[in-house]
Amino acid sequence: MMLKSYLPTATSAKKLLPTLGALGTGLLLMTMQTTSAQAAGKYYNCANATGCKVVDSKYFTSSHTDTKYPVVMAHGLVGFTKLLGVDYFYGIPQTLMSGGSEVYATKTSSFGDSRVRGEQLLQQVKTISAVSGSPKVNLFGHSHGGHDIRYVAAVEPKYVASVTAVASPEQGAALADWVIEQIEKDKINGEYNTATKAALGLFGFLGNFMDLNAGIPVDKLQDQDAYGAITALSTDYMTSFNAEFPAAMPTSYCGQPTATRVNGIEYYSFSGVGQVTNILDPMDYVLLATSKVFENDPNDGLVSACSSRLGYVIRDDYKMNHMDSVNQLLGLVAWGQPNPKTVYRDQVNRLKKANL
Repeated sequence: MMLKSYLPTATSAKKLLPTLGALGTGLLLMTMQTTSAQAAGKYYNCANATGCKVVDSKYFTSSHTDTKYPVVMAHGLVGFTKLLGVDYFYGIPQTLMSGGSEVYATKTSSFGDSRVRGEQLLQQVKTISAVSGSPKVNLFGHSHGGHDIRYVAAVEPKYVASVTAVASPEQGAALADWVIEQIEKDKINGEYNTATKAALGLFGFLGNFMDLNAGIPVDKLQDQDAYGAITALSTDYMTSFNAEFPAAMPTSYCGQPTATRVNGIEYYSFSGVGQVTNILDPMDYVLLATSKVFENDPNDGLVSACSSRLGYVIRDDYKMNHMDSVNQLLGLVAWGQPNPKTVYRDQVNRLKKANL
C-alpha cells in the first residue's frame, strides 16, 4: 500500500512532464558546455625562451578551421608577435580560433639572414611539436617569414605538414636590390657612410625593442643583422637560396610552379597587388612610394606578384597591399574585396579538407 501511494497517477504524470523536460534540457546544455570546454581554440605566443604561453582561447563557433595539425605563424621583416597589444597577424589568430584552430605565433630576429631566421624558427617548431603533442605543423610565413618556413620544411620535413607563403619575395624584391645598390654606391673608402651606419644601428635597436615587447628576456635577445636582412631579400641572395631549397618553386621569374607537393609537404602561396587600398590607412602611401622601383611589375608595394609564387598559387592578385596581407594597419583594408581574415580562414579550411 505504501509503495502504491508513491506511483504517479495519470494526472500527476502530466504535471511532472514539464519538470522532467526542463531537467533534461538542463542536462543537455551541461553536456554541450562540457564538450565545448574540451574543444576550445587556443592561441599561443612562442616568443618566450622557456616555451609557449597561452594568450587567448575561445570555444568553437564552428569546426571550419579545426585542422589535424596546429597552425604556426611566422612574421616578416621588422616582425613581432604582439606590439603594444596588437598582433602582427591582426585579428587572424582569433578568426582561426573561432573555427577550432590551435594557433602558435613565433618570433625570430626582426632583422637577420634567412638561414639564421629559419634555424631560429626550426627550434620553435620543435618546441611547438613537443608542447602540442603534434608530430607536424602547418606553417604560414608572411614576407621574409616565407623564406623561414621554406627553410624549416627543407631541413626538417618530418615536422611540416604544409607551407603557406603570404606575400613573400621568393625570388627576391626589387626594393631590396635598390637599397643595396644605394648603400654600395655611397660607401666611402669601402666603408658605410655615416647615414648608413646610423640607419643600421637604428634598425638593430628597433629589432631588440620588438624582441623585448614580445616577451623575450634581455639576456635572450636575438642578434639583429639589418644589412643581412636586406641582402636576404635581394634577387642575388634568393637565386642562391632557391638553388639550395628548390621545393615547389617555378623555374622562371614569372612562371608558375609545377610541383605543389614535395617530400610529403603541401606548398601554397597567395599575395596581392595594389598599394592604396584604403585611403584612411597612412601605410598605404608609404607603399605607394616604395612601389615605384618595380616599374610595370604588378606588386603590393614591397613584393611583386611574380616573385610571390610558390606551390599551389591560390591567388596573386588580391586587392591587398603588403600590410593588408596580415590585416594591417588595424584592419584598414580594401572595401568590397575579399577580407584578409576570410582568405586565411578559407586556406586553413583547405588544409582541413586535405586532412592536414
